[in-house]
Amino acid sequence: MDSTATDRFDTSRFEASRNRLASLAYRLLGSAADAQDAVQDAFLHWQAADRQRIKVPEAWLTKAVTNLCLDRLRSAQVRRERTVGAWLPEPLLDGDPMLGPADTFEQRELVSLAVLTLMERLSPLERAVYVLREAFSYSHAEIAEILDITESASQQHLHRARRRITAARRGSEVDPASARRIVEEFLAAASSGRTERLVALLTDDATAISDGAGLTEKLLRYDTPQRIAAIARAGFKPTPAKRRLAGGTPAIHYALVNGAPAILFVIGDQVIGAVTFDITGGKIATVRGIAAPTRLVRLTEAWRQHAPDTPLIAQW
Repeated sequence: MDSTATDRFDTSRFEASRNRLASLAYRLLGSAADAQDAVQDAFLHWQAADRQRIKVPEAWLTKAVTNLCLDRLRSAQVRRERTVGAWLPEPLLDGDPMLGPADTFEQRELVSLAVLTLMERLSPLERAVYVLREAFSYSHAEIAEILDITESASQQHLHRARRRITAARRGSEVDPASARRIVEEFLAAASSGRTERLVALLTDDATAISDGAGLTEKLLRYDTPQRIAAIARAGFKPTPAKRRLAGGTPAIHYALVNGAPAILFVIGDQVIGAVTFDITGGKIATVRGIAAPTRLVRLTEAWRQHAPDTPLIAQW
């Protein structure tokens, strides 16, 4: 096989792993854009490597991507950005290949916005061990090889990660029809200004988080049902000023984002805002408002290939 044919063959081998590598990187970084960059960097390393000496390409590529992601998580810039509370995971529309594998509840939960946020509490190594074990079922021997640690250290990192995630976890799988009904009730109550109904839909310890459409340095947080209801009532009331800021009159669609119920504000084929909901015990525990354009790029790309249902509100 000549060198050109070899390059084509090796490129094909990499491309066959691209979705899996991107899924791994997304879980480690919580950002689709950063995940794509990490996978592309891994491709450059793959091209530069002596590939004839690589016995198991899948293992080599997994190690390359994992370590590139760890370098990013350890960087001073990333630590600074995430420490000041200006970070939310990048939302993905259900069906996006970056959300796979999703065969088990544990795998689906690991890409929920809730768990991606909780993983910020883990050290980079704990996060890597947790993802490799829980999402991709690697053995501790394989994880030790990927991360250049001992099997015992891998087990200890996994134990600590599971303990921290389990202690803070709030949600559980919700019947899809019930989840949609609760979200529709929330939208109807917020749009009509029914504060009492909004409060009744929220858990006593509900939390709301907003990125302020990217206009604020820190996330906006609200920690009581009454405050959340007031913010929702004000935020969901349409006004000419809001339409001018949005660039038009959005339609509001129901969708699933990272496995959770959500509503999307859409103008034409552009998603300009997403509100996601964590539901537990038949009530809303967390509301996340995401409208920073940089966080909605991939979601918008997926939406353009999506056949949406009839909007909940055709003209907001």
